[in-house]
Amino acid sequence: MAVEHHFKRILVTGASGFVGRHFIDAAERGSGIRIETMDSGTDLRDPDAVAARVRTATPDAILHLAAQSSVPRSFEDPAGTLSVNFTGTLNLLQALQAAEFKGRLLFVSSGDIYGHVAEDNLPVREDAPPPRPLNPYALSKVCAEALCLQWRRAHGLDVVIARPFNHIGPGQGEGFVLPSVAVQLARAPRGQDVITLLMGDVDTTRDFCDVRDVVEAYLALLARGRAGETYLIGSGVERRVRDLIAEMACLAGVGVRIERDPGKFRPADQRRMVACIDKIRDHTGWFPRRPMLETLADILEYAKEKNLNVE
Repeated sequence: MAVEHHFKRILVTGASGFVGRHFIDAAERGSGIRIETMDSGTDLRDPDAVAARVRTATPDAILHLAAQSSVPRSFEDPAGTLSVNFTGTLNLLQALQAAEFKGRLLFVSSGDIYGHVAEDNLPVREDAPPPRPLNPYALSKVCAEALCLQWRRAHGLDVVIARPFNHIGPGQGEGFVLPSVAVQLARAPRGQDVITLLMGDVDTTRDFCDVRDVVEAYLALLARGRAGETYLIGSGVERRVRDLIAEMACLAGVGVRIERDPGKFRPADQRRMVACIDKIRDHTGWFPRRPMLETLADILEYAKEKNLNVE
């Protein structure tokens, strides 16, 4: 039987980001949990600042979300990406050790670490295939995972690793494909039947999960995940990007014509991806609950509201 952990004070790094905001909403919803954050003045690359914040927050659990998570930017600045994602994690671990932290750390990695996966290895699992990162962002996450697990072996840290796949939902930045499409649909002139979208490769498949389900998974792992274990978080469903664009356009009542933009193709991209989520379901009882159409409708509604505010 899984041990149930109850936390009163959770320190969240990256709290002001897309996922962090949704996590805080979920954690504070009638749970009695107090959220502490690493504010914008705390640079993960500054060990003294991180140590000071850990001391003042006195958390009994940590959700480590903060990262440089842009894959294109990681190619442009690999050293900066490793500095934030690896060295920043090291600074946090050292701060926890200095503070004699006895709680749980949930380190948020990424499903991107697997790199190219042969189709006969789909859906991917926690232990197969082994990580083969194709970009500096994914490499930084693999390194930080190893560091967290080494800290467990050497110092007995209660750490759990989460590997989320593509998560989407209201509030996500326009640099991601579905929010970008939603904004273009929201800005379509009234009465225009068809708009043209300049896109990258929309015939890839991905495992998309609503961010509001993802943060519930983080809460489940904090409470019931097993120390030292790694868990995949996704929908367990393989979806083609083109199909999601078509569904969103249908919700908006606008037709779309997709044209290829070579500048939006990512180096070393994976054609297909889907995760097996049996382990997190078996260990915690978590599974995604929101229908994809509801998620797409919420993304579109957020884009419409944002467009009205701009006008």
